Amino acid sequence: MKSISIAGNIGKDAVTRSTQNGDKVTGWSVAVEERVGQEKRTLWFDVSLWGNRGEKLAQYLTKGTRVAVSGEFSTREHEGKTYLTIRANEVTLLGGGEQRGERQDRDGGGSRGGDGYGAGGRPSSGGRSTDFDDGEIPF
Repeated sequence: MKSISIAGNIGKDAVTRSTQNGDKVTGWSVAVEERVGQEKRTLWFDVSLWGNRGEKLAQYLTKGTRVAVSGEFSTREHEGKTYLTIRANEVTLLGGGEQRGERQDRDGGGSRGGDGYGAGGRPSSGGRSTDFDDGEIPF
């Protein structure tokens, strides 16, 4: 097993899918900036988190959110390209981004009210209650 830990920005909202066996897998991409001298380049990692944790965490894994991921590193080939992949064991939200419900409310597309939590499962500001039970946090 090759373990890796990265920190970067989510490139697009996480998507949860089901396998033919009914297992759930949540996937998203993470951009990690790498600097060598004056040069800067971005490495993209495809991240997957299997099971119920990924499904519950997906609402927080939105474009622009900073995230740290640890897990098993591998590569895959597709049509002549090499893709860097991580099967996540641990995911830590570092901030930024928006919850899907907050974005929909702001854009007028959602009817769901705020749940008192910002990205990362921490209470957000804006006059909402900051009292919460640890059992309510999905991770």
